[in-house]
Amino acid sequence: MSPGPVAPRPAPDVQRPPASASGRTWPLVVAMAAAATLGWLPFVGRDVGPDEGGLLLVAAQWAPGSSVYGDYFVDRPPVLLALVAAAEHLGGLVGLRLLGALAVVACVLLAGLVGRIAAPGTRRGPLMAAGAAAALTATPLFGGTVVDAEILGVPFLLAGTAATLAALTAPDARRAALLGALAGAAAVAAALTKQNLLDAGVLLAALAVTGLLARRGAERLRPLLAGAVAGGLAALVLALVGAAARGTGPVELWRAVVTFRSQAGRVIATADPPSSADRFVVMLVALLASGAPLLLAALAPSLRRAVPLGPDRLDLRWAAAAVLAWECVGVALGGSYWLHYLTGLVPGIVLVAALAARTPPRSPGWRRRALVAAYAGTALSAAVAVGWVGVHPIERSELEVSAWLVDHGRPGDTAVVAFGEPNVLWAAGMSSPYEQLWSLPVRVSDPDLRELAAVLEGPRRPTWLVVAGRSLLTWGVDPDAAEPAVAAHYREVAVVAGYTVLEVRR
Repeated sequence: MSPGPVAPRPAPDVQRPPASASGRTWPLVVAMAAAATLGWLPFVGRDVGPDEGGLLLVAAQWAPGSSVYGDYFVDRPPVLLALVAAAEHLGGLVGLRLLGALAVVACVLLAGLVGRIAAPGTRRGPLMAAGAAAALTATPLFGGTVVDAEILGVPFLLAGTAATLAALTAPDARRAALLGALAGAAAVAAALTKQNLLDAGVLLAALAVTGLLARRGAERLRPLLAGAVAGGLAALVLALVGAAARGTGPVELWRAVVTFRSQAGRVIATADPPSSADRFVVMLVALLASGAPLLLAALAPSLRRAVPLGPDRLDLRWAAAAVLAWECVGVALGGSYWLHYLTGLVPGIVLVAALAARTPPRSPGWRRRALVAAYAGTALSAAVAVGWVGVHPIERSELEVSAWLVDHGRPGDTAVVAFGEPNVLWAAGMSSPYEQLWSLPVRVSDPDLRELAAVLEGPRRPTWLVVAGRSLLTWGVDPDAAEPAVAAHYREVAVVAGYTVLEVRR
């Protein structure tokens, strides 16, 4: 008797989830998002940071003016300023901090979605990906509790990653193209939040190279890439038109976002400030203490074999490696080595976790125990770091100057802080007639302080001049041109928290 027909075996990457899997998994993902947010909410009312204060100051007056963004210069793309402007209208600093907490929630939920798409039919995918995102977006070791460009841009990166993976598994080419358009738009939005957040674009490019080398990609990859190009161009045009409506043209944006960054890299490399080397060491220690390298080491054995996805069956390991490599380059090229740079590593780690979840659970017991220990260690590190910052809050002594200016100033007073610390101006409620609010743009665009001297000698000279220390001399700056203007038009009136406060002669 001949045997009956044998049902074909499903492909390894097309697993059917149990009917109740989603009901059991997503409440846990939501709980992780809530737990990560708890790492931010206690710090909603903390002192305003320099970047937060500066971005709020710029966003509040963003309109046609004399500089890139209104009357101020900042070397960041327009989507970031648009997000901060929305937060400023919704409550200023509190609105910005709540926007940061919302970004954390979005990161965790989108990471869970990445895990679900990459490892269908498993609970491990959403939980492993969301767990990594929750721990690393909550920890102060990655700059958590302070809103910077990275935390606002990472949700776009994770949305682009999710859309890309979904396009690879789409039921038809039309759906793949639509999801590709979403991926391209999200990739551009991320890059227009901070210019080095190119992870979603790197993922698409790596998949294109993988498909070319493997001679695959006709079914889903081609419509995905075509849709990504269309969606990315549409998002770019929309952003440029919106920025132009506020007086920020594409030429000025290119100079601020691209040209300035290359010039800044040369200035930092030439001047070689000792503080940068110290911050680099601190950043490396924070990275190790966060548990992220241990987590990657525990996930790596699960990626020894190919990880194909979708009808084109492209191996996603190389794309994930390319994303992680780019993120490391982005952190290194930042130059100043602030802790929030590390947030840019989150999408790559999430993608690695999602792909590792595809490994069957019959792996050796020691591997499972190592993975559980790595996740537990990362979560514990985040909890300890949040607790430490809560007990030992960051003290911003420069804000004592803001309080002094509020006590001694009059309505309509203006001020210049030499150099940096724009949170002093924001907290004091004062504007500046000098377009440079941060110290690095001064060193790149006005190192001989001729522009500052023109402001101090001009009809709009500031009421107050706040100097870090006792003079304008600092690394990368020649104060000779500005010192005569200071001597002629200002007198010293106070020293507050190490800052010299000078008032204009009336």
